[in-house]
Amino acid sequence: MKNNDLVDWARGQWDRVGAWACIGLGLVALLLGWLGVSRTVYPAEQIPYLLSGGILAIFLLGVGVLLWLSADIRDTWRKLDDLDERLAESAESVARTTPGLGDPSTNGANGHTSTGGRRGRRAVAATEDR
Repeated sequence: MKNNDLVDWARGQWDRVGAWACIGLGLVALLLGWLGVSRTVYPAEQIPYLLSGGILAIFLLGVGVLLWLSADIRDTWRKLDDLDERLAESAESVARTTPGLGDPSTNGANGHTSTGGRRGRRAVAATEDR
């Protein structure tokens, strides 16, 4: 992979890159906080390490998880948009190849349009008999 390809990939996947960066920084903060706490025996000296390292680590890990979920949701939206476009193209193709499908006056007898399903056909047939 060339350097330019890597930069392009990172720009396209900015939320995943940000997620891994936040998770990595959160783990470093957690490690540094733990190292600070483990070097002292007195609880009063451990509290600053817990506050700075622990809370920062939890925050960064949470942001990383949210960015990762955001990337997954964006991928899902992209897939749904692709499926929606394919469905619309397919419907247009069927409408173009089926004569009279797009013209409501040719659907059913006497210009009546069917509402679809068994009940719809019965209702149209019943009104046509009258």
